[in-house]
Amino acid sequence: MIHNPITQLEQLTITKASKNFLKETAKWAKFLSIIGFILIAIMLVFAVFATTIFELAGKMQPGMPASLGLTMTVTYLVLAIIYFFPVYYLLQFSNKMKTALSTKNDETLAKAFEMLKSHYKFIGVFTIITMSLYALLIVVAVFGGL
Repeated sequence: MIHNPITQLEQLTITKASKNFLKETAKWAKFLSIIGFILIAIMLVFAVFATTIFELAGKMQPGMPASLGLTMTVTYLVLAIIYFFPVYYLLQFSNKMKTALSTKNDETLAKAFEMLKSHYKFIGVFTIITMSLYALLIVVAVFGGL
C-alpha cells in the first residue's frame, strides 16, 4: 500500500510530550509578546517627548540640529509601528495555541501555527530588508569615498 504524504500529515497526532512543549512555547511566546508591547509603549512615550527632550538638549549643547527632535519622534513612531506586527503575531500564536490545546480544536491549532508563520515571515522579510540596506550602505560608503 502506497501512502500519500499529505494523508500521512493529516494523521499527525500530538503526543503528550509535544503538547507539553507547545504549552511551554506558548507561555514563553506570551511573555516575550508582553515584553514587546512594553517596549513599544516605551518607544511611543519617547516619541511623544523626543521633540521636547532634544529642544532642551539643543539649548544646552549649541550646534545640535534643530530638527533632531522631530527626526527622533518620526523614527521612534516608525519603529514602534514596525515592531508592533511581529509582537502581535506572537501574542496571537500564544493565545490560539493555549486555546487549541485546551479545547483540542484542529482549526484553532492551525490558526495558531498560521500566526507563528506570520511572525517568522515578518521577521525574515524585515531581516532581508535590513541586510539589504546595510549592503547598500557599505557599497555607497566604499564607492562614495573614492
